[in-house]
Amino acid sequence: MNLRHLEFFKELARTQHMAKAAENLGISQPSLSYAIKKLEKEIGVPLFEPDGRNIKLTPIGSVYLKYIVASLNDLSQGNELVQQLMNPDRGHINLGFTYTMGQQLVPELITEFQIDSQNQAITFDLGQGNSLNLLKDLADEKYDLVFASNVDKLGEQPTSNLFDFIPIVQQAIVAVLPPNHPLAQKEAVTIQDLAPYPMLLFSKNSGLRPLIDQILDAANVKPKVAYEIEEDHTMVGFVHFNLGVAIMPHLPLLDQNSVVVKPLANQPLQHQIYLIVKRNHFLTPSVHRFQEFSRSYCWKHYTSQEKLL
Repeated sequence: MNLRHLEFFKELARTQHMAKAAENLGISQPSLSYAIKKLEKEIGVPLFEPDGRNIKLTPIGSVYLKYIVASLNDLSQGNELVQQLMNPDRGHINLGFTYTMGQQLVPELITEFQIDSQNQAITFDLGQGNSLNLLKDLADEKYDLVFASNVDKLGEQPTSNLFDFIPIVQQAIVAVLPPNHPLAQKEAVTIQDLAPYPMLLFSKNSGLRPLIDQILDAANVKPKVAYEIEEDHTMVGFVHFNLGVAIMPHLPLLDQNSVVVKPLANQPLQHQIYLIVKRNHFLTPSVHRFQEFSRSYCWKHYTSQEKLL
């Protein structure tokens, strides 16, 4: 079906006059007549009938017109939306990130990005979750970009086949203790120091869990697991109420009146955060601009200075 013929039909239905419609459309009257006859032949019913010296819609034509007007309006809105999305100064970004990224990195990046007047009209929709669920949503195109940990597999599919993982910043891994804990007075603690105490671990869905397991294995420590927890602030709450000690990323806004944060001695591993995009997937100009800004900003302010988040 020819889209221009539908526009012709809409205009003829509005004017109910062949000569006027042809003039408004900037085409000849025979061209308009040919287009309408072709459209009627395609759908198999007459759309117009004579009405004195003019024409009018048939009952079926009146019903058809409602759908054509709605469809053309939707198409017009879609075209406008595409134009907005393709405007690098006005686009929209669906951004997902893990819970710890909400304390500093994501708000810092958005704030610095929007300092540039060219970026101030770019809007964001934000979502949080654990790394596995974020990657599932990225695969389903709920998000354009994700800040998360590396996860090896999504179901049976290796994530390296699905996504590009761009390392951008590292988080320090620390020990978090209740304020009255016996280890709270030490300058730093080792994994072996923590071993005798009930321990809080991230759930198996967390992108942090493999790193924590690796740290424990390297220290030959089998933890006494008290609870498995998905979200960082919940873990801090459990530590505060003396339900266990935790090994977790440093949270910049962590209230050290509620818990005690100690460096981990003899533990060189850090938590690598990645900017993750779907492989071979089209990115709008505004999304691409934010991706490049994030990479450049994190290199300048973190990686090149060997600064941890």
